[in-house]
Formats: sequence, C-alpha cells, structure tokens
Amino acid sequence: MSALFEPLTLRDVTFPNRVWMAPMCQYSADESGEHVGVAGDWHRTHLVSRAIGGAGLIITEATAVSPEGRISPSDLGIWNDTQADALAKIVAEISSFGTVPGIQLAHAGRKASTAAPWSGGKSLPSEDSRSWETVGPSAIAFGDYATPREATAEDIAKIVDDFRTAAQRALKAGFRVAEIHGAHGYLLHQFLSPASNTRTDSYGGDFAARTRLLIEVVDAVREVWPAELPVFVRLSATDWLDEPENSEGAAQLEAPSWTSDQTVALSQILTEHGVDLVDTSTGGNARANIPVGPGYQVPFARRIQNETTMPAAAVGMITEPKQAEDIVSLGEATAVLLARELLRDPYWPRRAARELGVEMLPAVAPQYERAY
Repeated sequence: MSALFEPLTLRDVTFPNRVWMAPMCQYSADESGEHVGVAGDWHRTHLVSRAIGGAGLIITEATAVSPEGRISPSDLGIWNDTQADALAKIVAEISSFGTVPGIQLAHAGRKASTAAPWSGGKSLPSEDSRSWETVGPSAIAFGDYATPREATAEDIAKIVDDFRTAAQRALKAGFRVAEIHGAHGYLLHQFLSPASNTRTDSYGGDFAARTRLLIEVVDAVREVWPAELPVFVRLSATDWLDEPENSEGAAQLEAPSWTSDQTVALSQILTEHGVDLVDTSTGGNARANIPVGPGYQVPFARRIQNETTMPAAAVGMITEPKQAEDIVSLGEATAVLLARELLRDPYWPRRAARELGVEMLPAVAPQYERAY
C-alpha cells in the first residue's frame, strides 16, 4: 500500500491520490480588449496535460478576483463571465480524466501591476498604458516596487465582495475546490504580516485585527461555496524574518513579522470558518534569506498537522517519489503539491506510482495504455 496514492475525501469530494499540482502563474492571458484575463490554448495544454499525467488535484494559477488584483496584465482573471466560460471548458476536460479541478482566487495588492518575470518582473511605470494604481494595507512598498495606496474601508469591502463574486463564478464554471491565496506576499498575506501592515484601525495592529480580512474573505467565499465542496487557504507560514528558535508551548501571536506560531494559531481558527486544508508555503512578503533545500517547507506543514485539527499540504522542492511517499506516510502532510517538478515532468504521478510499485487512480487514458 502507498499513502501517497491512497484516495482522500474532504467533504463530498474524493481526490484519487495525494499528488496535487500547485498553482503556478503562466503570465499568458491576453492583455487587452475583451479577452483580458481569459484562459487560452496555453492554459488548456498546461492544465489538461497534468490531468492526463495523473495529478489528483489541479489548482489553476492565481486567478485575479478583480482587474487591479492581477499580478501582471497577462494574468488570468475571473471577474467576468467571459473569463469563467473559458475556464469552464478546461475544467470539463480536467474532470474527464478523473482529476479534481481547483481554482486559486487571488488579489496581488502591492505586488500588482508588474511585468512578467521574463520581462523583468518589476512594477510597470506609471506612463505604461497597461499599469494601474496598487493598494495595500499600508503605503509601504515591496522592495523597489511602486508604493501602494493604503486601502480604505470602501476598498476592503469591495475586495471581500470581489472574492465572493469570483467564487460564485468559479462554482458555475465547475470547479470543485476553491483555494484562497493568503500567501507569497500578496494582498491577504500583506494584511496578516506586521512587516507590511502598520494600520491602526480594525484591520491592523494585533493578531486578531491583522487576520480579520482573511477571515472575512473566507466567510464570504463560504457563503456562496456549497457545504459539500472544500475550501482551502494557501498561507506563507513565515516571512523568514523573525522566526522563533523555540516554537514549543503557546503560540506567540505578536512579532514584527508573520511567523509559524501565528500560522498555527490562524490555522486552528480557520477550521471554525469552514476551511478544510491549509496549503502550506512560506515567504514572499519581504526580502529574506530563505534556507532553500529539499522539502524545506515540510516542517511548517507538520506543525499544523501536529498542533491543530487542520489538515495541511506540503509544497517546496518535493521531487522524488520516496520523498513524497514518506511525507504523507509519516503524517507530515495530508498531501503534497508539486510545482516546478510538474513543469519538468507532467507525468510525474504515473512515474512515481511505477517506482513505488502501486497501481494508481485516476486510470491512464486509453490512448496511453500501451505505455503502462
């Protein structure tokens, strides 16, 4: 038996295995006209090929809930029906191969209005017709990016409503999992962290105030997302700035930045708001020295698994079948999410099953049976 290829049921959704595809931005949607943010041939090929490859869950790249929520002008969006209809066609194909389709709903906040990474990845100059004004919890820039405007109460109310409406469109498009992006230095993470949130109103200051927006977004999505379908939240477990050396005992909720203690406390709170799993990553909200290596983020998922009642998934330099099997079988995470490794090898789940000597679901497409 293989823990990695054991089905998992959350609410009424059964994932055929625990090798999942992490959301990865492709920066490949149209940038202008009526097709802004619309998924095209590249997205179909990118996503459906990983379903044929056997991923148990595929989560789309960060999909903006509003035009100003995009990271770049070429990001996917789901703020209108044209965008949702294009995604629905891809969702139907993903589902036809036995893979669960998921969407990551996102707002980039102060890290919005940038060029694609291969075009420099920096803030677009204000004179660029594709640029727009960014918002954040406070008027604090990320590195050398443009300084955002501090979000008003009206901005915040609109952001919550944008997530709600996006979730409604995602449901209509056929997605079975909604993941809220609260990681990697994007808007919701910016509100969580004292490194980027210096507000003095009810959305800044102590732990309860800084987590308020994320919880409001979760509640808004849960209002429209059916009770039988799961909601995930992606969190950066630490900013890598003030991580405590000893995390035993009660979580320390006040620190100059976002830490794993706060992530553990928030994860438990999120169980009370209908969240079914925390997709556990790290970093992205500040320039930091991150000790990258194989499985370097797994300990953060393990803490959530061990110290709360929330299931956690692990991501980050998980590349080998036995490594992934051990993470799940030892209870360090409920599932693993692969990113770059699935870019290199869309059929990694099927290769892993062969190496581990197990049969897997979803079954191989009949056109490929001769290879297995």
